[in-house]
Amino acid sequence: MNARLADRLTVYSQLMRIDKPIGTLLLLWPTLWGLWLAGNGRPDGIVVAIFIAGTFLMRSAGCVINDYADRDFDGLVERTKARPFARGAVSKKEALLLAAGLSLAALLLVLPLNPLTLLLSVPALILAGTYPFTKRFLPIPQAYLGIAFSFGIPMAFAALTGAVPALAWLLLLANVF
Repeated sequence: MNARLADRLTVYSQLMRIDKPIGTLLLLWPTLWGLWLAGNGRPDGIVVAIFIAGTFLMRSAGCVINDYADRDFDGLVERTKARPFARGAVSKKEALLLAAGLSLAALLLVLPLNPLTLLLSVPALILAGTYPFTKRFLPIPQAYLGIAFSFGIPMAFAALTGAVPALAWLLLLANVF
């Protein structure tokens, strides 16, 4: 592998926060609860694999969009000043293309699932893509992030049962709080 490609892959992995898996786990646990409950304790393994991979991809895309949204602020904050945007290691175009590519890969994972799950992937994408910008005008953007982190629950029910019962929405609400 040439040095330029290795450098870009390193920068992209930092932008996606691959080295910090806690965010993926925080997103994955509610989704796994939904899969477990919707599957009556025996969810389909292929569906579980799709959701695990999709969670990783969407969390990664969310991190990229978050850094894109905060690119003018991260350099001023001690905790974030070493991120790729803050240190000038990535361009806006690169980041947007990476986020789009990750989102497209997640969409491809959802395509074999039923139409309701595919339909629910639209608000899931909107939530993931817009959260970083809500920090500018919502007094508690964490509530919005909580909805985004919980949206795997109704998607899990949709994927395994073809419906989203009240229980799924109650679980989403409980997870937000």
